[in-house]
Amino acid sequence: MKRTRIPEISRRALLTGVAALGASVAVAAPTKVLRPVARPNTNATPTPSGITDARPVLRQTAVDVIRAAGLEGKTGFVISDASTGEVLEQVDGAAARPPASVTKALTALYALETLGAEYRFSTRILASAPVVDGVLQGDLILAGGGDPTLVTDDLVALVQSLADAGVQEVQGAFQVWGGALPGVKEIEPGQLDQLSYNPALGGLNLNFNRVFFEWTRSAENYAVSMDARSETLRPVVKTARMQIVDRKGPVYTYTEGAGVDNWTVARGALGDSGSRWLPVRFPALYAGDVFHTLAQSAGIKLTRATAISDVPDAAELARHESVPLREMMREMLLYSTNLTAEAAGMTATASRGDRAKGLRTSALSMAHWARGRADINPHFEDHSGLSGQDQIAAGDMVKLLNADGVRDTLRPIMKRIPMVDGKRRAIKDFPAEVRAKTGTLNFVSTLAGYLKTGGGRELTFAIFALDPDAREASLGSLDERPAGASGFNAKAKRLQQDLLQRWAILGDLRG
Repeated sequence: MKRTRIPEISRRALLTGVAALGASVAVAAPTKVLRPVARPNTNATPTPSGITDARPVLRQTAVDVIRAAGLEGKTGFVISDASTGEVLEQVDGAAARPPASVTKALTALYALETLGAEYRFSTRILASAPVVDGVLQGDLILAGGGDPTLVTDDLVALVQSLADAGVQEVQGAFQVWGGALPGVKEIEPGQLDQLSYNPALGGLNLNFNRVFFEWTRSAENYAVSMDARSETLRPVVKTARMQIVDRKGPVYTYTEGAGVDNWTVARGALGDSGSRWLPVRFPALYAGDVFHTLAQSAGIKLTRATAISDVPDAAELARHESVPLREMMREMLLYSTNLTAEAAGMTATASRGDRAKGLRTSALSMAHWARGRADINPHFEDHSGLSGQDQIAAGDMVKLLNADGVRDTLRPIMKRIPMVDGKRRAIKDFPAEVRAKTGTLNFVSTLAGYLKTGGGRELTFAIFALDPDAREASLGSLDERPAGASGFNAKAKRLQQDLLQRWAILGDLRG
């Protein structure tokens, strides 16, 4: 029997490629450049290049800094000593606000403490009957285990394992099972249909449940493709369809078919060429669609995928395991992947025996866990922070970050936040280190984590900014970037830098 070798590719390389291919509409990631007010140097306080006079910092109060940013009445923050929990400064620290993706820091803690740092998600290939002379005499089942990071090249490896086991044909049905987690069609129903960071979720997920839409103009027509690409492969997808229509707006429309995502796009919005990721609403069938294409390419004959609600008694032919949960949570905090947060949170809830019936009941279970963990009172509608109905006070977030053992768990896997000057340039040799989680929604900007001063003092902080009136007004907009949202978030990120750079100096002086 001839065995077809399919190219392999590392998960890290693939994730990098996915981010590049997705351009600005790929998985929502933290803003990398923040704008502070540059600080000057004095003999009294050691400060980095670009900060040459600390006296203005010493004269200002936190209220002065917030007022100067134009965010008075819209910002709450708390900064404390990480070792003692002593609150050093706060403004509206008890006011509950949406944490946005800062929620993921709490979710990472919830998952790691519930499931363990070495936990791995498994995706299995099962057979309901023996393989005889290269023919599987029964059904082949692709059974998901909730893995939110499964990608096309992982399916390539599973297909190769099937080929290596001598399977050339499946006599029965090809079935997919996504029942390891309760299924939802989208994380946050209030978001626009086309946002790839708001996909469906289930027990069998692929490519963060996104499909790659690409278009190129040829004379008066367009060549359009929908695929499940990796760095090396572009398997065409049949569970997602795109039609170009002549209209002024909206840019995209979506309708649900029988196991198929039906999209339309306005011709006038396309230009000459372009691409973007779109969300998938039938994740198990999408994964089965891609697996079917890859299997056929490897010379394995099987029918198109059908979904099943229960896994039958079957023998395991192959298995893919995710990276350990700690590494997965590190990548989640770095790339802010909503699907990873939801799958990890729901898996943790199921492991605790809460038997959540859906995403929101699982989020409520996580909030209940947080109350017991740190004596705080948050409210969560999800595990990713995509919902504007999520609520937590800056003081409660700091209290959680200061709870026993939390800093040792979270700080090493949080992203390092650079300190930058007024021209958005990294400040060379800045004496403090900031590790934190960012969060951004329209008219919401948040940051929470740990600051280590040049003198070695450990501080814990949470900064939550919200313009409630502007956010409420933007919710009915069909614009992916409502007017004023980018300006608000730029001010908030500038304020974050101002406060952190201020405390990088004052933290040692008051310590």
